[in-house]
Parts: sequence; structure tokens; C-alpha cells
Amino acid sequence: MNTLTLHLPDGLGMDEHDLVMTLASKLYEEGKLSLGQAADLAGLSKRTFAELLGKYNVSIFNQDVDDLSRDVANA
Repeated sequence: MNTLTLHLPDGLGMDEHDLVMTLASKLYEEGKLSLGQAADLAGLSKRTFAELLGKYNVSIFNQDVDDLSRDVANA
């Protein structure tokens, strides 16, 4: 795993947890990380991470409508 050091402005109004959750949830949303990988990045269990995704406007259902429709049709 790589380590990244950032210099953020003082008035950002986010603590370290919010910043890590924002990054992890965005990478999950874009499909760059699995749910487990994103949860690990955030230092949380998969369940806790999944429960917090809504706070960051990310759906747990990380599929577009067409993919979901195909899955339903093939079920």
C-alpha cells in the first residue's frame, strides 16, 4: 500500500475520518475499489463502511441501471 501526505487548508472543515471516507467512497463509487478494499482504506468493517456510504451520497448498489436490468433478466 502506498502512503500519501497532503497539505490541506486549515478552513476545510473536515477531519481526517471525513477526508478518508470521502476518498474511499468516491473510489468505490467509480469502481476503482471493491467494497472490502474501500472499507479497509477507511479503516472500517465492510458493514460499517456500507452503512456510512449514504452520508457521502454514494449508493451501496454500485451498478448502473443497464447492468442491473441485465442481472434481473438473467436471474
